[in-house]
Amino acid sequence: MLTPSAPAAPTAAAPSLPTPLAGTAAATGAPPPPWRDSWYPVAFLRDLDRSRPTPFTLLDEDLVLWWDRSTGAWQAFTDVCPHRLVPLSEGRLNAAGELECPYHGWTFDGTGRCTAIPQAAAGATPTPRRSGCHRHATAEAQGLLFVFAGDPAAAEAVPLPLVPALEEEPGAWLVQDTFRDLPMDALTLLENVLDVSHVPFTHHRTVGRRENASPVEAERTSFGAGGFTLLWREGPRRGKLGSQHTTFLAPGLLWHDLTAPGFARFLTVVYAVPIRRGSCRLIARFPFRFQSKLPALLLRLRPEWLQHLGNHTVLEDDQIFLHAQELQLERRGGSPEAGRAFFLATPADRYVKALHDWVNRHGGEPFPGQPLPPRLPRPALLDRYHSHTEHCRSCSGALAAIRRWQTPLAQLPWIGLLLLILLPRPVGIAIGLAVAALGIALGSQLRRWERQLLQGDGRPPRNRD
Repeated sequence: MLTPSAPAAPTAAAPSLPTPLAGTAAATGAPPPPWRDSWYPVAFLRDLDRSRPTPFTLLDEDLVLWWDRSTGAWQAFTDVCPHRLVPLSEGRLNAAGELECPYHGWTFDGTGRCTAIPQAAAGATPTPRRSGCHRHATAEAQGLLFVFAGDPAAAEAVPLPLVPALEEEPGAWLVQDTFRDLPMDALTLLENVLDVSHVPFTHHRTVGRRENASPVEAERTSFGAGGFTLLWREGPRRGKLGSQHTTFLAPGLLWHDLTAPGFARFLTVVYAVPIRRGSCRLIARFPFRFQSKLPALLLRLRPEWLQHLGNHTVLEDDQIFLHAQELQLERRGGSPEAGRAFFLATPADRYVKALHDWVNRHGGEPFPGQPLPPRLPRPALLDRYHSHTEHCRSCSGALAAIRRWQTPLAQLPWIGLLLLILLPRPVGIAIGLAVAALGIALGSQLRRWERQLLQGDGRPPRNRD
């Protein structure tokens, strides 16, 4: 589904085997982290608004995220007021910086304690157990806000799912990020990103080329309750980018890592955050470490929202048929029957097999026993506004700016016509036509960008003439 877009590079030297998942359950044989007792990234810190509460759903539990200025930390509460059960995310942060319910004004501090009930008599003290909010453990790392889905008392004993390379050399990387709420299960997303052999075909003319397809002789290099690793010695583009090492860290993080000697090291990092059955949040990161400064400089020149439009195109290459695929797998028995439902005929399928082996031996499914929702219509699958733009600081800002500029730019053709009439010829004709043409071209481009920030067109580049 996603892979970093980078220029071709020299063929890599012979690789070494990847380091096992040292210190994790995969290496120690410890029990797996249940889906509920794990940390999940819910948003990039830069996209969160400290002035208002933000809703998010994690493992079918509605949460409200809000900035507690008294402690200088993000809080995550179950999104239910204990009074009359309305969502607190519809409320506000009051003048004291506390979370205020929209229904009756009950107010809560960062610990979840109710600090004010406007309807109560002076001096009345609410019962702490009944009047308080359920608070989840939170943490910030690598530019992300993490929420612990289980008992907050157990959170300290569970490590955050971080990418080791970004921890070891945090200043050495140029990292391009994106996210999107997808109409598929977290396991379907993980299965897709693990499947490296689909890239030349599904993503032909975006980040792949059909002519680069070749056998994928994948080797499983470690496997356990905490995840697994695989090695593709030849690597993508018929070996031009070097060997690719893949790590799955249970239950929802994976990354591909490859180094093209003399060119760059780059990763594809994906968090699959389970929202509810049939829905997940993709958080994707593309860290680059170039040998030369020029590629990084060029990548930094591109606005983030334009990069996100490119990411949407790549995601929509396969988003529609993955939504249908997971329904077919469910009808055939789901992950426990994946070995029979799929015809895994080549070594390229070892990535997918490893994931379902982990699910069936160790992890289970995030929503056991729950059926998938009905198949969505095509426009819903291609929605970009609700699944990304409205939650993204860069894209929502670009959309607002585009709409501001559309009205003044619409006047340029008329101004051009006026100049054509008023200015002496032939200068007036040249200037008038140039101004009118500029207004038409810029207006057309702004309308195109506006549409792209709202909705995909459903025409994957691989199928275009």
